[in-house]
Amino acid sequence: MTDDVDIVRRMFRDVPTCHLATVRPDGGPHVSPRWFVWVEDAIWVSTRVGDTSWEDALRDGRVSLEIDRGRDWLELAGARIEGIAEPLPAEHPDLRAPMSAWHDKYRSMLTGEGFERFTLAVPTLGFLRIVPAVVATWDNRSRV
Repeated sequence: MTDDVDIVRRMFRDVPTCHLATVRPDGGPHVSPRWFVWVEDAIWVSTRVGDTSWEDALRDGRVSLEIDRGRDWLELAGARIEGIAEPLPAEHPDLRAPMSAWHDKYRSMLTGEGFERFTLAVPTLGFLRIVPAVVATWDNRSRV
Protein backbone atom coordinates (compact mmCIF):
# COMPACT_ATOMS: atom_id res chain seq x y z
CA MET A 1 0.00 0.00 0.00
CA THR A 2 1.36 3.42 -0.85
CA ASP A 3 1.99 6.18 1.66
CA ASP A 4 -0.85 8.19 0.08
CA VAL A 5 -3.35 5.39 0.72
CA ASP A 6 -2.08 5.07 4.29
CA ILE A 7 -2.79 8.79 4.77
CA VAL A 8 -6.33 8.35 3.38
CA ARG A 9 -6.88 5.32 5.63
CA ARG A 10 -5.84 7.28 8.73
CA MET A 11 -7.88 10.34 7.69
CA PHE A 12 -11.15 8.38 7.54
CA ARG A 13 -10.62 5.64 10.15
CA ASP A 14 -12.87 7.36 12.73
CA VAL A 15 -15.76 8.03 10.31
CA PRO A 16 -18.62 5.79 11.50
CA THR A 17 -20.21 4.84 8.16
CA CYS A 18 -19.34 4.35 4.56
CA HIS A 19 -21.73 4.03 1.64
CA LEU A 20 -21.36 0.70 -0.11
CA ALA A 21 -22.46 0.28 -3.73
CA THR A 22 -22.97 -3.23 -5.06
CA VAL A 23 -24.29 -4.52 -8.39
CA ARG A 24 -27.88 -5.81 -8.39
CA PRO A 25 -28.84 -8.83 -10.53
CA ASP A 26 -30.29 -6.48 -13.17
CA GLY A 27 -26.98 -4.59 -13.34
CA GLY A 28 -28.22 -1.54 -11.46
CA PRO A 29 -26.58 -0.14 -8.34
CA HIS A 30 -27.60 -0.87 -4.78
CA VAL A 31 -26.24 1.63 -2.22
CA SER A 32 -26.43 1.26 1.54
CA PRO A 33 -24.76 2.77 4.61
CA ARG A 34 -22.51 0.33 6.46
CA TRP A 35 -20.12 0.26 9.41
CA PHE A 36 -16.51 -0.43 8.44
CA VAL A 37 -12.91 -0.62 9.56
CA TRP A 38 -9.94 -0.01 7.31
CA VAL A 39 -7.17 -2.21 8.65
CA GLU A 40 -3.86 -2.12 6.81
CA ASP A 41 -4.42 -3.48 3.29
CA ALA A 42 -8.20 -4.06 3.33
CA ILE A 43 -11.47 -2.41 4.23
CA TRP A 44 -13.80 -4.64 6.21
CA VAL A 45 -17.47 -3.72 5.78
CA SER A 46 -19.99 -5.26 8.16
CA THR A 47 -23.30 -6.46 6.80
CA ARG A 48 -26.06 -8.90 7.58
CA VAL A 49 -25.46 -12.33 6.03
CA GLY A 50 -28.20 -12.81 3.44
CA ASP A 51 -29.09 -9.14 2.94
CA THR A 52 -28.96 -7.44 -0.47
CA SER A 53 -25.36 -6.25 -0.10
CA TRP A 54 -24.19 -9.73 0.94
CA GLU A 55 -26.07 -11.51 -1.83
CA ASP A 56 -24.93 -9.00 -4.46
CA ALA A 57 -21.29 -9.46 -3.40
CA LEU A 58 -21.62 -13.25 -3.55
CA ARG A 59 -22.90 -13.01 -7.13
CA ASP A 60 -20.70 -10.14 -8.37
CA GLY A 61 -17.95 -8.88 -6.09
CA ARG A 62 -17.44 -5.51 -7.81
CA VAL A 63 -18.09 -2.75 -5.28
CA SER A 64 -17.48 0.92 -4.69
CA LEU A 65 -17.31 2.63 -1.30
CA GLU A 66 -17.67 6.28 -0.46
CA ILE A 67 -16.43 7.70 2.83
CA ASP A 68 -16.76 11.40 3.63
CA ARG A 69 -16.52 13.87 6.46
CA GLY A 70 -17.53 17.47 7.06
CA ARG A 71 -20.74 19.46 6.71
CA ASP A 72 -19.88 22.86 5.28
CA TRP A 73 -18.32 23.23 1.82
CA LEU A 74 -14.92 24.15 3.23
CA GLU A 75 -14.94 21.10 5.54
CA LEU A 76 -15.91 18.45 2.99
CA ALA A 77 -13.41 15.71 2.23
CA GLY A 78 -13.94 12.20 1.01
CA ALA A 79 -12.64 9.08 -0.64
CA ARG A 80 -14.06 6.73 -3.26
CA ILE A 81 -12.68 3.21 -3.17
CA GLU A 82 -13.26 0.48 -5.75
CA GLY A 83 -12.42 -3.17 -5.35
CA ILE A 84 -13.70 -6.72 -5.23
CA ALA A 85 -15.67 -7.78 -2.14
CA GLU A 86 -14.99 -11.15 -0.58
CA PRO A 87 -17.86 -12.14 1.76
CA LEU A 88 -16.70 -13.78 5.00
CA PRO A 89 -18.86 -15.07 7.87
CA ALA A 90 -18.05 -13.63 11.32
CA GLU A 91 -16.43 -16.89 12.47
CA HIS A 92 -13.86 -16.90 9.61
CA PRO A 93 -10.30 -17.04 11.06
CA ASP A 94 -9.15 -14.06 8.94
CA LEU A 95 -11.58 -11.86 10.87
CA ARG A 96 -9.84 -11.94 14.26
CA ALA A 97 -7.92 -8.66 13.90
CA PRO A 98 -10.58 -6.83 11.83
CA MET A 99 -13.34 -7.93 14.23
CA SER A 100 -11.32 -6.69 17.20
CA ALA A 101 -10.80 -3.32 15.45
CA TRP A 102 -14.52 -3.22 14.59
CA HIS A 103 -15.50 -3.83 18.23
CA ASP A 104 -13.07 -1.15 19.41
CA LYS A 105 -14.51 1.36 16.92
CA TYR A 106 -18.21 0.69 17.60
CA ARG A 107 -18.19 -0.34 21.27
CA SER A 108 -19.63 2.99 22.47
CA MET A 109 -22.52 2.69 19.97
CA LEU A 110 -23.43 -0.76 21.30
CA THR A 111 -23.79 0.10 24.99
CA GLY A 112 -27.05 -0.22 26.90
CA GLU A 113 -29.83 -1.39 24.62
CA GLY A 114 -27.66 -0.83 21.55
CA PHE A 115 -26.16 -4.32 21.53
CA GLU A 116 -29.52 -6.02 21.98
CA ARG A 117 -31.08 -3.98 19.18
CA PHE A 118 -28.07 -4.64 16.94
CA THR A 119 -28.27 -8.42 17.47
CA LEU A 120 -32.01 -8.37 16.72
CA ALA A 121 -31.46 -6.37 13.52
CA VAL A 122 -28.36 -8.34 12.48
CA PRO A 123 -28.84 -11.94 13.61
CA THR A 124 -25.94 -13.22 11.47
CA LEU A 125 -23.07 -10.78 11.04
CA GLY A 126 -20.74 -11.05 8.08
CA PHE A 127 -17.99 -8.92 6.61
CA LEU A 128 -16.99 -7.97 3.11
CA ARG A 129 -13.21 -7.83 2.72
CA ILE A 130 -12.35 -5.23 0.08
CA VAL A 131 -8.78 -4.69 -1.05
CA PRO A 132 -8.71 -1.24 -2.65
CA ALA A 133 -7.91 -1.33 -6.38
CA VAL A 134 -8.78 2.35 -6.91
CA VAL A 135 -8.66 5.14 -4.32
CA ALA A 136 -9.75 8.63 -5.38
CA THR A 137 -10.09 11.54 -2.97
CA TRP A 138 -11.36 15.09 -2.73
CA ASP A 139 -10.67 17.68 -0.07
CA ASN A 140 -12.36 21.08 -0.19
CA ARG A 141 -10.25 22.21 2.76
CA SER A 142 -7.26 22.41 0.37
CA ARG A 143 -9.16 24.78 -1.95
CA VAL A 144 -9.05 27.68 0.48
